[in-house]
Amino acid sequence: MPITAHLDLTLKAESLPAAPAVLRDILADTRAFDGCLGVDVLVDSADPAHFLVVEQWASLKHDSAYRAWRAADGASPLGDLLAGPPVLTRFETSFEI
Repeated sequence: MPITAHLDLTLKAESLPAAPAVLRDILADTRAFDGCLGVDVLVDSADPAHFLVVEQWASLKHDSAYRAWRAADGASPLGDLLAGPPVLTRFETSFEI
């Protein structure tokens, strides 16, 4: 069953100039990862340091494999940009509603 993952990020103000290039590099790898169906980045219109990364995955298994890979040491420089820990929420697509 398809999965939609929301990764809610708040960046440090001083990280904002570097953030687009870092996110582009990180998300190129995400988009190329097996099972990734797409990624969008939303920026809060009232707070330019608040990002929501919306990822579509073929299955929970694909998303879980990606999360395990990202959790490996050195897999992502994103942590240096963040003002606090990211919040991940995963949603299953409902075909019954």
